[in-house]
Amino acid sequence: MERIAESELVLNSDGSIYHLNLHPEDIADTIILVGDQDRVGKISKHFDVVEFRGQKREFVTHTGRIGSKRLTVLSTGIGTDNIDIVVNELDALVNINLKTRTANPELKSLNLIRLGTSGSLQEDLPVDSFLLSTHGIGFDGVFNYYEKAGEIEDTELTDAFMAQTDWKSIFPRPYIVKGSETLFNLLKDGTEHGMTATANGFYGPQGRQLRLKPTVPDLNERLSKFNYQGQRITNFEMETSALFGLGKALGHECATVCAIIANRFRKEYSKNHDRTVEQLISFVVDRVTSK
Repeated sequence: MERIAESELVLNSDGSIYHLNLHPEDIADTIILVGDQDRVGKISKHFDVVEFRGQKREFVTHTGRIGSKRLTVLSTGIGTDNIDIVVNELDALVNINLKTRTANPELKSLNLIRLGTSGSLQEDLPVDSFLLSTHGIGFDGVFNYYEKAGEIEDTELTDAFMAQTDWKSIFPRPYIVKGSETLFNLLKDGTEHGMTATANGFYGPQGRQLRLKPTVPDLNERLSKFNYQGQRITNFEMETSALFGLGKALGHECATVCAIIANRFRKEYSKNHDRTVEQLISFVVDRVTSK
């Protein structure tokens, strides 16, 4: 097997993976991903026991058990660039021998479930509901740097999206990837469902205007009107597309479920989004430990 060079697979002096600062034994096969590092403890407080705590930069990791189920919670920070780091390094922990720097002959599949917050792009999708993503629509361009993107992307859906929204050529080419059917079936009851737009920024890329006017002021209206064979875009966030693309390319099961804390068309914001997030945490923890 081909050895991976030190410049490509970067390790810390203790042999842990570079950014996450983790060893293979530090993570479980089911990992809940959150953007906010303060949310890690809000989830691990549900554990019967916490076996491991670690942190490097924004990447906070808690691993423990609920009953016989071993779980990891890991904060990713914001954005698809961070997801690129997290998914590749998690995969390396379970599918590369860090001592010999060669891929394992038998590969492992992780369950990666993003638990986040999001804004609704449909008037009928209420604040404080839970949204389970069917697809991730990437405006970020990250997945296009990988050779497998062309094999995994739903090109028919992407072409329809570009045509209906009159996508500007100055923007990165979008890509659309479907999430895990296995995890979708696990989480579908009690959630709304739809396609999730993943932006590469919070303001202009999501149609917000402070002092700078967005290139496409009616971006959100274009997204909300998209419909292809009954599929519509329901929400905006900043991580799902890269998670779905990289996860599927590497053989992992990936899902995103978000608390809807704002409705962009009703101009509404949750009056108690902390409570909604807590309810979502309980919902996800219950589902992943019931199987």
